[in-house]
This record gives sequence, C-alpha cells and structure tokens, in this order.
Amino acid sequence: MNSKKIIVCDDDQGILDVLQMLLETEGFTVFTEINSTNLIKQIQNNTPDLILLDLWMPLLSGDQVLKMIRNTEEIKDMPVIVLSASVDGSDIAADAGANDFVAKPFDLDDIIFKINNLLNN
Repeated sequence: MNSKKIIVCDDDQGILDVLQMLLETEGFTVFTEINSTNLIKQIQNNTPDLILLDLWMPLLSGDQVLKMIRNTEEIKDMPVIVLSASVDGSDIAADAGANDFVAKPFDLDDIIFKINNLLNN
C-alpha cells in the first residue's frame, strides 16, 4: 500500500512536530514546511496528496498561498485543509478555495477524519 503524502505548512515548529508525529502514526508520509514562501516549490518537488495549511503566517499568509496554488495549473486541484485559530478563518479559507477547515486548537481525530474524507473522495 503506497502511503499518502501530506505537506504541513505552519510557522509554529511545535505544531509541525505534533502533526508530523500524528500523521506518521496514521501511516502517512509527512513533509513539513515552516516558511510559507517555500510551499509552492515544496509541493512541486514532493507532489503531496493533500496539504494542511495554517492561515496566519508571516511573509505569505495561508489564504495568499492557497490562491497561488489554485492559480497554478499542475497543482490547482490539490486538496487543502486550512488550520486557523481565527473565528472567521473558515470564511477566509473557503473564499480562498480551501476544501475544508479545522479550527485551532484542533482535535486530532477531527483532522484525521477530514484528511481521510478528502483523500477517499
């Protein structure tokens, strides 16, 4: 069984570590990216099956990165789940083209459920 690849992009190393551990335990191959400006290149290099993307990041915010993904032909259909502690995060995420949204602090079961849901569709 070929394990699915996920890129997690967040500017908080602690969150990257937690999600990497969790997702690897679930059998996923995980790439982490702390610098949102590198994400597009990282996606093109690793062709993930799904992206977990934090909304509020320095330099490039999650919604800006997501719009870039949606405007890049070879990766525009990639499933993206946006993570955010912000109340209106789900609206911003939806407007930018996210497939799903997870509020922080996140429920790990909820994240796994949403990932599997998107990957199995």
